[in-house]
Amino acid sequence: MKELVETLAKALVDHPEHVVVEEETTARGIVYRLQVAPDDMGRIIGKQGRIAKAIRTVMKAAATRENVKVVVEIV
Repeated sequence: MKELVETLAKALVDHPEHVVVEEETTARGIVYRLQVAPDDMGRIIGKQGRIAKAIRTVMKAAATRENVKVVVEIV
């Protein structure tokens, strides 16, 4: 699932070499922290947060198939 976040993020940004995804297991589920270059932050968030919401929706759909909870945080 970590690879899915990386693939989605790298396809959206201008500097894919700066994409970093950290995975952490917590009581609320698996937390993925997505870090990108500062000038790519707008591309990941999108207008009114639409792209960020779409990334979270795709991750939740993938997590449902594996019966886990997933949270995506954009740092």
